[in-house]
Amino acid sequence: MASVKLDKVNKVFGSTHIIKDVDLAIGDGEFVVFVGPSGCGKSTLLRLIAGLESISDGELSIGNTVVNDLPPRERGVGMVFQSYALYPHMTVYENMAFGLKLAKASQETVHERVMATARILQLEELLERKPKALSGGQRQRVAMGRAMAREPRILLFDEPLSNLDASLRVQMRNEIARLHQRLESTMIYVTHDQVEAMTLADKIVVLNGGRIEQVGSPHELYQRPATRFVAGFIGSPTMNFMPAKLLEADASGCRVSASGMAQLDLPQNAVGQAKGAGLTIGVRPEHLRLTEAQGGVNSFEIVNVEYLGNEVYVYLDPKEGDTLLIQRSEAPTHWSVGQRVALAPDPAHVHLFDGEGRALPVKTVSAVA
Repeated sequence: MASVKLDKVNKVFGSTHIIKDVDLAIGDGEFVVFVGPSGCGKSTLLRLIAGLESISDGELSIGNTVVNDLPPRERGVGMVFQSYALYPHMTVYENMAFGLKLAKASQETVHERVMATARILQLEELLERKPKALSGGQRQRVAMGRAMAREPRILLFDEPLSNLDASLRVQMRNEIARLHQRLESTMIYVTHDQVEAMTLADKIVVLNGGRIEQVGSPHELYQRPATRFVAGFIGSPTMNFMPAKLLEADASGCRVSASGMAQLDLPQNAVGQAKGAGLTIGVRPEHLRLTEAQGGVNSFEIVNVEYLGNEVYVYLDPKEGDTLLIQRSEAPTHWSVGQRVALAPDPAHVHLFDGEGRALPVKTVSAVA
């Protein structure tokens, strides 16, 4: 196991700046997930750690060693790719042993490590099969086993579940989580799927445009997003956003207005924002309450109702913009398409973002001695 530290790391391809001044510390034994939209730089960042790409500027350390100029085989990392990349003419045993043989490990060491890894991944009965005789999940476990058999200090995963169907992804997520608990090794995992990030990570790194937007636990990112981008990316269904204006702000909080809703008194610190400033209200679907509309001005029309068994999603015309608002509640529901409703967000769970998309902090009350 080993820690990883990135200090002002940059990556430039020609005139394109892909990774921009990334500072990040990954602790020994942590499970860290890089998440973000396509093109945000998450896979490039993983390849920089692996040594598959060179760093343009900055410093990368694994353990206490700066590894900028070390080749991949000397960094003590193992990598599992999106494609299984198994040799079709080799058995499971031979695929798992291949890297060890290249490293000129003794026959006894090769056998011992392959068998130990096969036991951990429950591949013992499949060692004589070739990849064509395996399911997708079994092939991915073999790819993981090939990396693990070398006993790397760090395991790197580059979207390893993208080629699997939905039910198999759930199964493999659980297997990877159990593997981390068993090995207690440092793992870095890249995905565009925020559900994978939320269910697997000790710490999530949200990337956007080559920069880190926020680093934190799944709970921190969901409950206290630092930017509108993070708020909209983490959570399914996504957070609702509504344009608002600042009416007043003082030491206790602020008052805002939003189209179609009553004025809201919020605990956010908006001191320093100009009166009338444009803000954005963010509310997660489970924190929106619907009531019968008393008039046509402050109301929203229901345009769709989705029944999902244990819960219901109610979609509302947003009045401004083209993204529907979503309310989530337990089933059953008495709401139907065409009804007009009023929105009552829970003020304790309303997020407020400034014109730059930064979250305004919640006021804290100091204890009185």
